[in-house]
Amino acid sequence: MRIALGVEYDGSAFNGWQSQPDGRTVQDVLEAALSTVAAEPVRVHCAGRTDAGVHALCQVVHFDTQAERPDTAWVRGVNANLPPTVAVRWSQPVNDEFHARFLAQGRHYRYVLLNRPQRPALWTHYAGWHHVALNAEAMHEAAQLWLGEHDFSAFRAAECQAKSPVKSLYRADVRREGDWIIFDFHANAFLHHMVRNLVGTLVYVGKGAHPVAWATEVLNSCSRDVAAPTFSAAGLYFAGVDYDPAFGLTGKIADSSVLPFTLL
Repeated sequence: MRIALGVEYDGSAFNGWQSQPDGRTVQDVLEAALSTVAAEPVRVHCAGRTDAGVHALCQVVHFDTQAERPDTAWVRGVNANLPPTVAVRWSQPVNDEFHARFLAQGRHYRYVLLNRPQRPALWTHYAGWHHVALNAEAMHEAAQLWLGEHDFSAFRAAECQAKSPVKSLYRADVRREGDWIIFDFHANAFLHHMVRNLVGTLVYVGKGAHPVAWATEVLNSCSRDVAAPTFSAAGLYFAGVDYDPAFGLTGKIADSSVLPFTLL
C-alpha cells in the first residue's frame, strides 16, 4: 500500500530534510515515527528537500507499507511519536504510480521578510530581516522579469545537484503588509538555494543598490558571482505542491499553498 501525507514542520529545529548520520533531520524523525506505527521499517520520499532552517507549510511525502492502518493512525498515531516541531496534517492512500517528487508538476515557496530598523526577537527563526526600508513595488516589478522558462544558473548554489538549470517560473509576487514583505514563488521546480538567491537579489533592487533592469542582467549572466548573496533561510517556507488532479490531492494541498501566512 502507498500512502501520501501532508506534513508541516519548523525547520529551525533540524539540519534540513534529508536523512543524515546524526539523525537530526525531518526525514529521520518522520521515518522513525512511521516505523513505530507501521511496526516495520518505513522509507519516505518528499516533494521538495529543504535546507537547514527552512520550514514547510505543506510538504508532501509518500511511503510504502505492508501495514494496514486507518488514516487516523497515520495522522494522530504518527503525531504522537513526533517531536512538537513536526506534524502530519493529513493522510491519503494513493495508487502505486504516485511519486511525491517525480510527479510533482509545480512547487510553491513563500518568503517572509521583516523590514524595520530593529532586528526581530520573536521571529528570529521564522522570518528574514532587513533594516533599510525596501521598495516592494520595485522588487515586484523586477521579479516579473524572471517569469517564464530560463536558465537560472545565476541563482543556483554551487552544490546544486539538479540535472539542468533551466526552470519555468510561473509566479513571482512581492507585496508589503505593514512591516512585512511577502514573496510568493511558483515554478515547475527550483534549484538549490534558488528562492533565497532570488530574494537576495530583489532586496538589492528594493534598497536602491541597483535598478529594476538589473534583475534581467543577473539572469542573463548565468553567473552566481553577479547575483546578490544568499538570503537567510529563516524566512523561507515550502508552501505546497501541484499534482495531477487524478491523484485526488488537490483540495488537501490547495489549503496550504494559499495559506495567508503574514505574521501580523
